[in-house]
Amino acid sequence: MKVGIAGITGKFARRLLTHLLETGDDSLTIRGYCRNPSKLPKTLKSSPKLEIIEDTAFDQDAIAAFVQGCDVVVCCYLGDDQLMIDGQKLLIDACESANVPRYVASDWALDYTKLKLGELFPKDPMIHIKNYLDTKKVTAGVHILIGGFMEPIFSPFFNIVDVQSNTFRYWGDSNEIMEGTTYDDAAKYTAKVVLDAEAKGVLKLGLCPSCRRPGYIQEIAKSYEKVYGAPVTLEKRGSLEDLYKTMHDLRTKNPQDIYKYMSLFFYYYWLNWQTLVGPELDNARYPDVKAVDWEGFMKSWSKEQIGTCYFALGG
Repeated sequence: MKVGIAGITGKFARRLLTHLLETGDDSLTIRGYCRNPSKLPKTLKSSPKLEIIEDTAFDQDAIAAFVQGCDVVVCCYLGDDQLMIDGQKLLIDACESANVPRYVASDWALDYTKLKLGELFPKDPMIHIKNYLDTKKVTAGVHILIGGFMEPIFSPFFNIVDVQSNTFRYWGDSNEIMEGTTYDDAAKYTAKVVLDAEAKGVLKLGLCPSCRRPGYIQEIAKSYEKVYGAPVTLEKRGSLEDLYKTMHDLRTKNPQDIYKYMSLFFYYYWLNWQTLVGPELDNARYPDVKAVDWEGFMKSWSKEQIGTCYFALGG
């Protein structure tokens, strides 16, 4: 099998590449596509199974060469709408022309299939791309949904957890479900999907496979106390209605300052039940992958490190 990975130097792609190489499958070869191969660690770049094509996301000839002969192409792009929509469409068109059977779209976080365009604007490209893939006759779309990534919750992006004061700041009633999967577990599942030639359409994977309640903020805080031995202070910021008003007010006042409100949009739609991936999951399809829950994730990081765990994933 030949696997193509577009955007192979990114955080998620590195983990996907690592897990694919760990399979030990002698017939597996991987072709990566990126602008700057030097960002890929030497331990990965030196693999005899890996071939790298260096070029931009909008060079049609280079993209055509990249997808040629692939059995599946995985898009690990992360960027603006031009990259996520136009860039992916170029990849998909190239796959269709080259008779590539499957295309794994850059999806993962939250079940955007339940959203209308404009509700959670950073997920709009995923809606466009899924619709675009549905029009193709040769290349089948593959969409992997894993809930939310755990690592960013502890980062300044969401500003939920303050590890210095052991404070959890939250919106809502503290009993809203927060589905969570680590980057590494999501990459493990993606590697399984990539190698599964029959895996097509929407696949819901990850979270905590042993429970129907992937996590409430109160439960996550209790796990934090248990793992780190530090009493937690829960600080309520307001209701979900307050959050909705706040995020839209911030966007209306200064739409260009996207980082002032983007995390609030993600947080709102993560909590409001609309984008839940569970409870019915496809984990049983890949039983050897055991996704960790919130407590298991915290056990893998020291208290001093967990506040920066997202950045520690690499660039």
